[in-house]
Amino acid sequence: MNDDDAINLSRNLSNDHISLSAQAAQTVPGLLDAELGELEQITYFELARLMERASRRFSGLIRAELTRLRVDDLGPAQAMILLAIGDSELSVAELLDRGHYVGSNVSYYLKQLADGDYIDRVASQRDKRSARIKLTEKGRQLRANLRDAAMIYERAVNRSDQDQRMLETAFETLHQLELAWGSFTVRRPSGE
Repeated sequence: MNDDDAINLSRNLSNDHISLSAQAAQTVPGLLDAELGELEQITYFELARLMERASRRFSGLIRAELTRLRVDDLGPAQAMILLAIGDSELSVAELLDRGHYVGSNVSYYLKQLADGDYIDRVASQRDKRSARIKLTEKGRQLRANLRDAAMIYERAVNRSDQDQRMLETAFETLHQLELAWGSFTVRRPSGE
């Protein structure tokens, strides 16, 4: 994405910000009432639904960026794995821990990434059944391109200290929910 594209994106986001309240009100029941001072309680279920929709939108953004980069052999899930691997050399188990992926999906995605020459899979010296994964030069270049695009999008959305504080608060809240929901599924007795 060049500077002109970033400027256009920023303008579009500014124009979209004006109608964001109306769109959000359609998406989250009670939000327009909240703006009018009659806050209806937003539940964790509604938050989970919003997170899922936001994740799909983010996948669409990654898909569009891959198209712009003329990468047609990968999808958003594989791109996210490239970003999760980063500069590290790690095992499949470590990758699973980093991304909370389903194991069978990761095996499929890693095969696609290896076939496309985005990653190297090297058998472990100690245990030939396990492999270490790292990005190839092609994978590092795509990761760099995706990170550059992410920075442009972030600059277009995050324009002030208040935006940054809101992002940090959202991250902390979602992280707390992740921990709480994860521990609750382990601790909750059956039948409740």
